[in-house]
Amino acid sequence: MDNRIPEIEELIKQFSKLPGLGPKSAKRIILKLINNKENMIKPLAKSLANVYKNIVRCIECGNLKLSNNKCICERNSSNYDKICIVENLADMWVIEESNIFKGHFHILGGTLNSSENYSQKNLLLDSLLKRIKKNNLKEVIIATSATVEGQTTAHYIEDAIKSDKIKISKLGQGLPVGGEIEQLDDGTLISAFKNRVPVSND
Repeated sequence: MDNRIPEIEELIKQFSKLPGLGPKSAKRIILKLINNKENMIKPLAKSLANVYKNIVRCIECGNLKLSNNKCICERNSSNYDKICIVENLADMWVIEESNIFKGHFHILGGTLNSSENYSQKNLLLDSLLKRIKKNNLKEVIIATSATVEGQTTAHYIEDAIKSDKIKISKLGQGLPVGGEIEQLDDGTLISAFKNRVPVSND
């Protein structure tokens, strides 16, 4: 006899797609939710619906914002003279929490795959170049991960924004080869920022 319920199976399937969750972990979460329908499922469904309806990605900086509000990149357009380029929101959050960097952020939304054509990716690179020119920045910090994809992206950005007037730097010692920004502890991240190295304009 098949006791599986399609609605629950579909929910487990969707939860299994989340980072760090497999089918077993997803089943435990779903059972917890079902056993606490009023206290957990109802408010969770409401929160998810609100996020789906009201939260959008800023097409200028890649950050999240309320659909009817200005993004922080517009509100703080003249407060800083540095911009830090990261792959995703998780990277930005971990850098913000470390308090090592005060400036603009630009969230690419991913990386370039070394085997793909650059033009096939939508990483807000055009808006990055516009922001650099518009804000008269003194330094661009490329904080992509030390993976093949992250470094491929970094090299592409370097070539796109090379300028004698703007200092371009990358994270230095402390960033392990193959490491992802969001996985670093505060000490390692602070070391990587303090020891960032200038990119050659040759």
